[in-house]
Amino acid sequence: MVKKTSKMERLWAPWRIRYVQMGKPEGCILCDKPKENKDTENYILYRGKENFIMLNAFPYNPGHLMVSPYRHIAALEDLTDDERNEHFAMVSRSVAVLRQVFHPDGFNIGINLGRVAGAGIDGHCHTHIVPRWNGDTNFMPVLANTKVVNEALADTYRKLTGRF
Repeated sequence: MVKKTSKMERLWAPWRIRYVQMGKPEGCILCDKPKENKDTENYILYRGKENFIMLNAFPYNPGHLMVSPYRHIAALEDLTDDERNEHFAMVSRSVAVLRQVFHPDGFNIGINLGRVAGAGIDGHCHTHIVPRWNGDTNFMPVLANTKVVNEALADTYRKLTGRF
């Protein structure tokens, strides 16, 4: 039973306005951000030969990472052996680092290939690593269509810098 009240509850998340108001960026952020050489501003944590690791700017949870090849490629099967091997070595390393720093209870690791599969950036394959904790879901996503992320990106970046 849901109790109705005359008072509307508010959750303030002022940093989200940037996401709400921004237009679709030109080009591909997974191609463009590594070329800018602004790793701190772009939350790039590690650069390998074929792939890089960065924080997701609109995370599901603190520590939500993305591993992406530098090459603009949509299909996993088109990755070279070197790209694929380094990519999944970075996914594994990301899990180890997130375990050390955040002590999550589990992980969601996923690749969304194509817009219909949920890919926000559907032309450039990448892997999401999302740390999960018992109790990190609550009524907010169900009742208010809102996800609360309890740590600022800059703080998460500082915690993870130098660990890769």
